[in-house]
Amino acid sequence: MRRSSPSSSLPPAGDPNARRNDWAVIGTLLPYLWVYKWRVMAALVCLIGAKVANIGVPLVLKNIVDSLSITPSHPYALLVLPLGALLAYGALRFSTTLFTELREFLFARVTQRAVRTIALKVFRHLHALSLRFHLNRQTGGMTRDIERGTRGVSSLVSYSLFSILPTLVEITLVLGYLAARYDKWFSIITAAALVTYITFTIVVTEWRTHFRRTMNELDSKANTKAIDSLINFETVKYFGNEDYEAKRYDEGLQNYERAAVRSQTSLSFLNSGQSLIIAAAVTAILWRATQGVIDRTMTIGDLVLVNAFMLQLYIPLNFLGVIYREIKQSLADMERLFGLLEQHREVADAPDAKPLVTRGAQVAFSHVEFNYDPKRQILFDVDFTIPAGTTTAVVGHSGSGKSTLSRLLFRFYDVQQGSISIDGQDIRHVTQDSLRHAIGIVPQDTVLFNDTIEYNIAYGRPGASHEDIVAAARAASIHDFIESLPDGYATMVGERGLKLSGGEKQRVAIARTLLKNPAILIFDEATSALDSKSEQAIQTQLKEIAKQRTTLVIAHRLSTIADAHQILVLDHGRIVERGTHGQLLAQRGLYQQMWDRQQARQDEDLASPPLELEQD
Repeated sequence: MRRSSPSSSLPPAGDPNARRNDWAVIGTLLPYLWVYKWRVMAALVCLIGAKVANIGVPLVLKNIVDSLSITPSHPYALLVLPLGALLAYGALRFSTTLFTELREFLFARVTQRAVRTIALKVFRHLHALSLRFHLNRQTGGMTRDIERGTRGVSSLVSYSLFSILPTLVEITLVLGYLAARYDKWFSIITAAALVTYITFTIVVTEWRTHFRRTMNELDSKANTKAIDSLINFETVKYFGNEDYEAKRYDEGLQNYERAAVRSQTSLSFLNSGQSLIIAAAVTAILWRATQGVIDRTMTIGDLVLVNAFMLQLYIPLNFLGVIYREIKQSLADMERLFGLLEQHREVADAPDAKPLVTRGAQVAFSHVEFNYDPKRQILFDVDFTIPAGTTTAVVGHSGSGKSTLSRLLFRFYDVQQGSISIDGQDIRHVTQDSLRHAIGIVPQDTVLFNDTIEYNIAYGRPGASHEDIVAAARAASIHDFIESLPDGYATMVGERGLKLSGGEKQRVAIARTLLKNPAILIFDEATSALDSKSEQAIQTQLKEIAKQRTTLVIAHRLSTIADAHQILVLDHGRIVERGTHGQLLAQRGLYQQMWDRQQARQDEDLASPPLELEQD
């Protein structure tokens, strides 16, 4: 199969054309939250209640201080304090915490369900994308994008609804009170500080955002190199390239380090500027309040109130800068996550697609033409039929298009011209799920999940009983081997099944396919990577399970398909010969040439004398 040139699964983060508008990202997120609209609204009510109670605390404190200042030397001053003010102070303090916790309680399910729903949707969408996408993807970088994106959803929801909005509510209440009760300079200074602070924060944070994008991209690239190297651990060892791989990984880490240092330097500048603005504002406010007490236009309680207001504003204002930065970073993280959802599904079910109904499972390729790339066509006018319950073998040189037939039958790709049908049903007009349930495959390179042998066999039919799994293993002649292992069916097979030999993996694949019990079987050079003894044993099993099933065999060794009902010879994407083994040999064409070469090679192997050990 021809692979496209490697590329990232998404456009580069630095490409402005690839970026989503921040509001577009938020707009994509909102429907996931609005599913729980009543919880959201109740949480917002609690949010406002908490801020109103928080503003009430300094007001009650002012009354208490003023009451104390009236009779400061009275020995029973505490007795003359308004008892209601003390109770109100305690109640407001408690109410602030109570409303905040109620808000968190109400919104916890909303946030977590949104994260879960989005992550699951992305996961399903990735499985729905075409094989072309997954051949071009970079697994390490993509998994980081998903991880950061889902974390960004939680951060954005938390910061925007529970920090930005309550801060704005508190600022509005404080400014309103200062403007109504005190000298206009209090509200002017406070408003000016707010405008300066917010403007400075937004401008500098926007400038900093590209550092975060660069860090994300470099982090994904470094992680991709690491995972790719670890997946190909044996190849690295074969060539002794551990140092080379470490240097490649370190290059990515160095680039990330430089971007992280630039990001931290700009963050320090932002924090220093914010602190300067707040310090100047607080100093000016306290100077005006102190002057008011001296002029007797304000009481000590007013001074305490203004100071408490400024302290209450200082904390959320300082936090507001952090929140804005976190929101921008979360949006940058979510941008790539939602970008995955926008990847086009090259192969999708038709709107009126119906489940496939098999009645013998006759397969027909009708004048099929196909290419992975318009510049290079793979199949030309391929036309053949596999009668129900028979075996058709396809042979040809490497690159002739043999394996493409199985991918088209599974509908990993759609044909450009012609059609493929099963029992007269065009596979483009049936659901992909029902189509793939009707087909089983034993591939050349069997890849297993890093789980138990039982799990990997059961993958053919999730939910199958242990008895059914054992029966499939017996039919694949691997049960005795499994039972001989210390952990039996609970034995872990390792990453990609590397703890098992090639023959053992093939038998697991056969058992998995038997458990699936499909109407159509595909053997895609299922034994070409095995030694002769293993191949002979497994070929016997393959022929047994192919009985009474429609079978497509993609073969390399011609001796394994000599008894097929029909043999097709592919050459450069065209069927150049067809017939039984005997008929094709009689034609003395390409098939006969391939047969003679393989027979000659076998004769050479048999004629080679065994190696003798040298005697001393």
